[in-house]
This record gives sequence, C-alpha cells and structure tokens, in this order.
Amino acid sequence: MKKGLSIRNISVLISLFFILLLFLIFAIFSPSTLEVSLLVALFLLIIISTLLLLRYERKIEHNEIKEVIKRIRGNQYNSSGEISLSKNLRELEDEIKAMFNRTQSDIQNLKKLEQIRTEFLGNVSHELRTPIFSIQGYIETLLDGALEDPRVNRAFLQKANNHTLNLNNLLNDLIDISMIESGQMKMSFRYFNIHELLKMLETEFKLETEKKNLVLSVHSPNPKLDLYGDKQRLKQVLSNLVTNAIKYTETGSIEIGVIEEGSCGLVYVKDTGLGIPEADISRIFERFYRIDRDRSREMGGTGLGLAIVKHIIEAHDSKIEVSSKLGLGSKFVFKLKK
Repeated sequence: MKKGLSIRNISVLISLFFILLLFLIFAIFSPSTLEVSLLVALFLLIIISTLLLLRYERKIEHNEIKEVIKRIRGNQYNSSGEISLSKNLRELEDEIKAMFNRTQSDIQNLKKLEQIRTEFLGNVSHELRTPIFSIQGYIETLLDGALEDPRVNRAFLQKANNHTLNLNNLLNDLIDISMIESGQMKMSFRYFNIHELLKMLETEFKLETEKKNLVLSVHSPNPKLDLYGDKQRLKQVLSNLVTNAIKYTETGSIEIGVIEEGSCGLVYVKDTGLGIPEADISRIFERFYRIDRDRSREMGGTGLGLAIVKHIIEAHDSKIEVSSKLGLGSKFVFKLKK
C-alpha cells in the first residue's frame, strides 16, 4: 500500500468518528439504559474491528518484509534502489537498503581478496618453481658425470648455490609480507639518529659498490638529527632501496641522504642507473611486479622487496614517492617525523 491512506489510518479515523458520534448522542439525546448498552456494544465492536484491521495491516507489512528479505537472499536485486516497502515502513526500508549496500560491498571485497589470493598463490608457485628446477637441473647434471669434470663442476655448484640464496631471499620476503598483511609484524617506534643509520649502510654496501666501480655517498648535514620510527624496519627499507640501486646502476653513483624540512626529515636514495619507464612507476610496489622479469630473476630479485618497503613506510604514516627518467636514474623519497 504505497499511496493514499493506509489501513491503520482508515481504522483510526473510523474509530475517532464513532467515538465522536457516541459523545454527541450522549450529549444531545440522553439515551436509555438499553440504548446505552447497545451503544457500548457498538463501540466495543468498533474497537475490535479496528484491532483486527491493524492486525491485518501488520500481517501485510510482515509479508512485505519477508518478500524483500527473500529477494535479497535470492540475489534478485541489482541495487538498493530496487528495494521498496510501504510508507509506514520507510525507516525500515532505509535500514534494509543500508544493510544491502554493506553486504554488497563486503561481497565485492571478498571476491577481490579471493582473486588476489589466487594470483598470489600462482605467483608464489611460479617463483618457487624456477630456482627449485634450476637447482635440480644442476645437481642432476653433476650426478650424471659432470661432477668429475673440473671445467664445469665448480661453476655448476656455484650456480646452484646462487639459486638457493635466491630461494632463501624469496622465503624471507614471503614471511615478511605475510606478517605485515596479517598485522603480526610489530613496530618499535622511538627516536633514533638517522646520520648513524646512513653511515652504517654506507659501510655495509661499500664492497658491493666498489665491485661495480660505483660511488656510494651519504648526504647528512646534521649529524645530530633524530627521527621517529622503527630503526630496524627502516634499515630494511633503505637496504632494499640501495640494493636495487646497485643492481640497476652500471656507471655513476648512488646517494643516500636526509634533508630537514620543517617538522620532518626527507630520507632518500637516488642513483644514476637505468631509470624506470613512466608507465611502470605506479606499479613497481605491487607484489611480484617486475619491469624486466628475466633480468630481475637473474639478479636475485624476489619481486616482493618494494611491496614490503611500501607497507613499512605506510606503517610510519608516511608515503614513499618515486621520480625517475630512463637512462638518468631514479630517486625514492619518504618522510619521517622529527
């Protein structure tokens, strides 16, 4: 009953009319005892009829609600705009629509998560299969006789060992990404000296950069600058960024540094390497996304490093930004509170 007066309103109006009529009869005609009894009986009949009408209307509304719920369960609605109840149930209609929208949103999120999970498992299987098959191939070749050939045995063992290192890195990154996304990775926030951290990284990566004839430098004008964050996780972030810079820089330099800006410190890693195509910049933080898959795998990349970097920086209420030009290098920057 969408338009006009509802059964409830009609029954109320009839009851009011008869009550008014009884009042006028008593006021004007002074009826006898018998007439009073009949009028009272009539009044009671009207009340009972009104209650029955209200009960009937309630049953109609109840069936209306049941039908809407049945349609929702049967996925017969494409949008909340298709849900409609009678005027007296307008507030309930709004609540059902809100519930429907929330449910649809939850379903979409679950479907998206399921798709992500499926893709993730597929990527993990592929990434694990590559080093395992390679290791298996080298070992089988050695067992088939190459072990006695001094020209290849050491080279094959070295290649097998490199693949085990890649496999170990992949498993470590999988553990990290799993802990981050499940909320099990705990952060220890406190003030630490950023200058000391940058100098520590310079020392750790000195040999790697010297092997490629690269210049690794630190820019930290204020040796006493303290920033707020999880020092160990930020060391993991910077180590990952420096490692990538070394991999993709053939000549030139790599610089790690910090610049004070108001109440924050801008921490950065920049290089003079190959650079990142503009079309790929928005995707490099996706899990298992690689610009050059073959080269990344050859260099030991897991495809998870930058995804971990992104999660850790976001846990610091910050955001990592990238600027890059092909052939000129890349720069990764994020802010930390002073």
